[in-house]
Amino acid sequence: MTDPNHPPPPPLEATAENFESNAPLQQGASAPDAIKNKANEPPPGWERATLERLAFAALNEQRTARRWRVFVRLAWLTFFVALFWFGFSQGKPTNDKSLPHTAVVEIKGEIASGSDASAELIVAAMRSAFEDDGAQAVVLLINSPGGSPVQAGIINDEIRRLKAKHKKPVYAVVEETCASAAYYIAVGADDIYVDKASIVGSIGVLMDGFGFTGLMDKLGVERRLMTAGENKGFLDPFSPQTEKQRVFAQSMLDKIHKQFIDVVKTGRGKRLKETSEMFSGLFWTGQQAIEMGLADHLGNLDYVAREVVKAEELIDYTRRDNVAERLAKRFGAALGEGAVRAAKSAATLR
Repeated sequence: MTDPNHPPPPPLEATAENFESNAPLQQGASAPDAIKNKANEPPPGWERATLERLAFAALNEQRTARRWRVFVRLAWLTFFVALFWFGFSQGKPTNDKSLPHTAVVEIKGEIASGSDASAELIVAAMRSAFEDDGAQAVVLLINSPGGSPVQAGIINDEIRRLKAKHKKPVYAVVEETCASAAYYIAVGADDIYVDKASIVGSIGVLMDGFGFTGLMDKLGVERRLMTAGENKGFLDPFSPQTEKQRVFAQSMLDKIHKQFIDVVKTGRGKRLKETSEMFSGLFWTGQQAIEMGLADHLGNLDYVAREVVKAEELIDYTRRDNVAERLAKRFGAALGEGAVRAAKSAATLR
């Protein structure tokens, strides 16, 4: 029975709020656990915030990578500018050329077109040295085993021309070696100074090669060479050499050898104590060369500048293909090669 003085409580409505608040208890969870789960739930809009953070992180990473690429490119650009500046300024004398000095031109390594000892570079250096009023004399500092007789002949001719034009003495100073084409150049000087152990001479001409015809016969290899001209392929190592061709080549070498001998005799004159072996291609020590008249005195570069020229200040006029110029030449050669290939491709396509 109901007590009229105490009315019954109102019935619970099945609302969503009541259901949510009572759900954990209905699942057998305690009230503290429900509160804890409620606190661990992510706030509204967390997905958008996470995506924004990821997007900003990606943008920052791209910006950092872009800045690093720009830095690397600027660093390479600075490096190449410094390389070209150093390369083109390398080897240029910084001394005052107007003051009395001894001009030095180095002739080192193989004498050949395209090398540091090419006629192009040596002649240019000699002209600069002769034209400077402060240069009291020009010293050719030689350390070379020889090379091209053509390049040596050009240099020798220019030495004699510049001496006559500028009325300045020229001295050759030999370090380790002055042989073959290098000696061809040295005889153009007024005097030749050597070390007692220097190697001097080798007045001769050679033409070398190989012949593989016997080996090809043993291996059963057939050489198929087509030429227009009876002797067009007489230097081909895979073809037999006839006696006529051998005689022709030898006569050509003899003529060049005769030119070499004439240049030596003209340059050394009566100082030569000619023997049967002097022009045979042999070489001698510096001391022996002096005794034979192939050289004049013992002495090095400093000695000649101090005691002979009387101008101890040395200025190097040597022209060299520096790093920047080599890179430029290679770049130009690569462009030329690419152009040739493109032309060939175009011709093929037509």
